Amino acid sequence: MSEKVLVVDDTPANVKLLADLLTVKGYTVATAVNGEEALLKVAAEHPDIVLLDVMMPGMSGYDVCRTIRANPATALLPVVLVTSLDPHQERVKGMEAGADDFLHKPINQPELFARVKSLLRVKALQDEVKQQAAKLSDWNAMLEARVREQVSQLERLGRLKSFFSPQLGEAILAGGGEELLKTHRREVNVVFLDLRGFTAFIDRAEPEEVMSMLREFHGAMGALILQRGGTLERFAGDGMMVFFNMRRWRWRSTCSARSSRSARRGRSAATRSRSASAWRRATPPAARSASRGAGTTLRSAASPTSPRACAARRAAGRCSPTAR
Repeated sequence: MSEKVLVVDDTPANVKLLADLLTVKGYTVATAVNGEEALLKVAAEHPDIVLLDVMMPGMSGYDVCRTIRANPATALLPVVLVTSLDPHQERVKGMEAGADDFLHKPINQPELFARVKSLLRVKALQDEVKQQAAKLSDWNAMLEARVREQVSQLERLGRLKSFFSPQLGEAILAGGGEELLKTHRREVNVVFLDLRGFTAFIDRAEPEEVMSMLREFHGAMGALILQRGGTLERFAGDGMMVFFNMRRWRWRSTCSARSSRSARRGRSAATRSRSASAWRRATPPAARSASRGAGTTLRSAASPTSPRACAARRAAGRCSPTAR
């Protein structure tokens, strides 16, 4: 797109002369016959350079130049004052008003083209600097947004690490929504632990002592769990259930495994029920009674958790009601 030149002069012949010369050189030309119209053309048509006559009715060229420089949007717009007065005096006044260059009447064509071309090159460099500054501002805003996003992600990761292992928390943040719900199989280690003698302790201790002890216990265990990459699945009082090797654990996998276990338990129970019914039909009542008595005695003697065995160990000081 060709550069636009605004020619301002109250003499129509001067306006036509400058417009014709610049049009032949490929410039787009806009014209104005006084200072007020010139300011309206500057705001509406956004010229790249202004050729401004000094002596005009109403606003002089100096006043127009000062108004252009006072507006931040046009403060860098090149202005060339065109005058037939004393060049030394007018140059000082024009520099004070903010003019960039001067032309003397009658117009010398090579000088006109050289000054216009030089100031347009300066204007192009200024525009490039402004565009680069705008891009830099956009990049800074984008960088600030990314930094805020990263800080927010780190904060979310910190909150997740309070409930999951660091590896699992990072996988949750980076995995997306659907990826987290994909079903898969993975071997995990499940650890359940509690405090020996905790039930007896809370029966005789004050609530504040119990809470202080639990905070200390949870703090120590939490540090160890995170250090080993574990995930605290649940806790209640002194009891904790911890999962290890859960970097890509999926809750759908948990539900599927639970459903499978429930189905297997249901099938096993149905099988045992059918076997028991067949045994009762094939065994006389007297034989069933004798077998039940022997089985009860055998289970009571063999089971390490039966009331009889536990009472014996408690009497020997080797049984704890909170042992798992």
